[in-house]
Amino acid sequence: MTDRLSIPRETHRIDLRFPHLDQDAAGRVSEAIARFLGTPRFLIWLTLFCAVWIAWNTLMPSGLRFDSASHGFTALTLMLSLQASYAAPLILLAQNRQDDRDRVLAEQDRTQAERNLSDTEYLAREISAMRLSLNDVATRDFVRSELRNLLDELESEKPATDS
Repeated sequence: MTDRLSIPRETHRIDLRFPHLDQDAAGRVSEAIARFLGTPRFLIWLTLFCAVWIAWNTLMPSGLRFDSASHGFTALTLMLSLQASYAAPLILLAQNRQDDRDRVLAEQDRTQAERNLSDTEYLAREISAMRLSLNDVATRDFVRSELRNLLDELESEKPATDS
């Protein structure tokens, strides 16, 4: 008996940690829901749902009604409030993911623009260097004009020597 008293009793711990959620999967789901909430299809379905709810609880016999019109359709109001309370954070999550994507795209665009600018500046320097070096090189038109001038000079001297 005394041996058992010297050993502490095992404690049973309850693991209260939340399960690990994949942030990317949760983000994709929130984006899909937010994308659906912003469509005319959702608005049409929500309008039909509310119309059927109100019609059922107004036109059916009192034994089949489950939400009283005299109390302002309390259950419908609670359901719509619940839907709105979930829709707002989902839309914010989707916007945050879109902001992150936009930030990455803007960074990539800025990097590409810097690369394009440096390439353009390099090409402009190369073209300037070629122009400067071409000023020292005789062009085809220049050589032709010089040859014509020499030919004209030779022809003008030839009749003078013949006479």
